[in-house]
Amino acid sequence: MIQDVAAAVIWCLALCLLPDLKRRKDKSILVAALTIATALTLNIDRIYVAGDRVLGSRNFLDLIANIFMVVGIYFLSRAILRAADVSETADAHNRVGLSALGVVVGALIVSFSLVDAPRTSTSFMRDFGSQWPAAAYSAVQFLYIGVVVATTGITCFRFRSVMARPYFRVAFVFIGLGCALAVVMVLAVLGMDVLHLVGDLEAMTRLSYVYDAAVVGAMVFLCVGLGLPPVARRLERRSDARAAAILVERMAGLWERSTSGRSEIRLDLAQTPIDRRDAPRRRLHRMLVEIQDALFVDPRLAQSLSQNDLDVLREAEQHLGARLAAPGHRGPWLSRKGDTHP
Repeated sequence: MIQDVAAAVIWCLALCLLPDLKRRKDKSILVAALTIATALTLNIDRIYVAGDRVLGSRNFLDLIANIFMVVGIYFLSRAILRAADVSETADAHNRVGLSALGVVVGALIVSFSLVDAPRTSTSFMRDFGSQWPAAAYSAVQFLYIGVVVATTGITCFRFRSVMARPYFRVAFVFIGLGCALAVVMVLAVLGMDVLHLVGDLEAMTRLSYVYDAAVVGAMVFLCVGLGLPPVARRLERRSDARAAAILVERMAGLWERSTSGRSEIRLDLAQTPIDRRDAPRRRLHRMLVEIQDALFVDPRLAQSLSQNDLDVLREAEQHLGARLAAPGHRGPWLSRKGDTHP
């Protein structure tokens, strides 16, 4: 049941990230979500039993799922660390991280090959964890996860306050809490491994409840933290597009008066490739630039501008993030900008 819930939460995160696939240059977070979700899905009992039967009923699917998990954790950490710290040392850290990941994957394969696991088991460590190679197999995976998520969590809390947007600060808090719970999960697993080796199965069972709660808590906090920025950005873009569309309507009359008969400064937007989601903002930008061009070419047009015209021009500049004219300035045109799209 725990695997089902955790897998469902991660798949929901992946679905939240998919709409921004084309916009996103670094796809590490999506790769992380997909690989971790795949790892958790492979560990769902009915899927595991059917898949392992195809592979010869030797628990090879457990090894595959765990490799997917550590790969996903690597990409998750890389995405978060890049978002928090864009220093020039990022590439060096990536090389070290890839090297560590390669060592961990190799150690998983070697230790798994030494485990005597002759039958399919949906509780691999419960059934075979009394063997030293199995304990090493588990410890390699979870020590790696523990070190990576601890580093990531510390980075989140360290850089939270310097994030420009409030939703990034909130997201980093959620991710940091998720990483903290993931560390608790790792400690619980390592404790269960030791208890299994010494034969204290009752204490191991009690500790498994801590593990179950930590897994669900970590997944929920991490997914909320990772899903918040893309969702917030989409809502922000929609709000921006609505505001831009309103300004386009308000400025249409002024634009028509200022640029009619001046085809040399009017751009045919129908022939310009524009992302549909950015169309209102780009149209507003073009209208503003063309009005300013008209005022620059013929300063006498400024005499016909009403206070409402000046207000809507200033609002358009503010919306597009342009530099405003000095307070109280009422020159023939507002601050002129280059003819480039924002």
